[in-house]
Amino acid sequence: MSFLTIQDVHHSYFSPKSATKALSNISLDVEEGEFISFIGPSGCGKTTLLSIIAGLLKPTEGKVLLQTLPPQKIRHQMGYMLQQDYLFPWKTIEENILIGLKITNSLTEQTKQHAFQLLDTMGLSKVLQQYPNELSGGMRQRVALVRTLAVEPKLLLLDEPFSALDYQTKLKLEDLVHSTLKSFGKTAILVTHDIGESIAMSDRIVLFSPNPGKIHKIFHVPKELKDLKPFEVRNHDTFSQYFQIIWKELEQLESRSNN
Repeated sequence: MSFLTIQDVHHSYFSPKSATKALSNISLDVEEGEFISFIGPSGCGKTTLLSIIAGLLKPTEGKVLLQTLPPQKIRHQMGYMLQQDYLFPWKTIEENILIGLKITNSLTEQTKQHAFQLLDTMGLSKVLQQYPNELSGGMRQRVALVRTLAVEPKLLLLDEPFSALDYQTKLKLEDLVHSTLKSFGKTAILVTHDIGESIAMSDRIVLFSPNPGKIHKIFHVPKELKDLKPFEVRNHDTFSQYFQIIWKELEQLESRSNN
């Protein structure tokens, strides 16, 4: 069985007067160590599916299994990184990165030192006693990543974590996150509107169609790109060609949904 199995998932949102179908017949297998991106037009259910995988929503139909267990039973083994870093402003960086370990009752001298080592890997060892408002946006996102990785999550869920950053910081952080996850052999799912980002970071790209959200097509990133860092991918000859292929598919979906 695959590391993550999404099987025949349907999901609807209900109100007193109506029901809105957000997802229809989603099936996908993700292998351990894979980096998967979800892209598609607004309203195609990408974030809804991410919330279902995280165990924050229960699907109307179907099931999700992470190593044979439903996400609600192992939610603490998943890391969730959002557009906002959600660092506690009144706590130091040291206190912020250890919060997850405290909540899961896994704070030991060993896990604490591991968190400090991660912070050092991110180039932030000197900010332990500083507060979030003393750091730049990119530095704060790196701290948020350390906090997420410190609890040793089996699966990392990324919901547009770089979209609020300036372009130069975004590119640097893409490289850092990608190399960090690959070095630890982590499995990750990224929701993004940025086609370039999905190509630069992923092994596979899942394109969703809207109303309701369905898997329209799955793109396998060429091996010559997968072996490179994200910044190098963007400068590779194949990148532009692959970008155009996905762009045209996305354009067709958006024009279809607007008609």
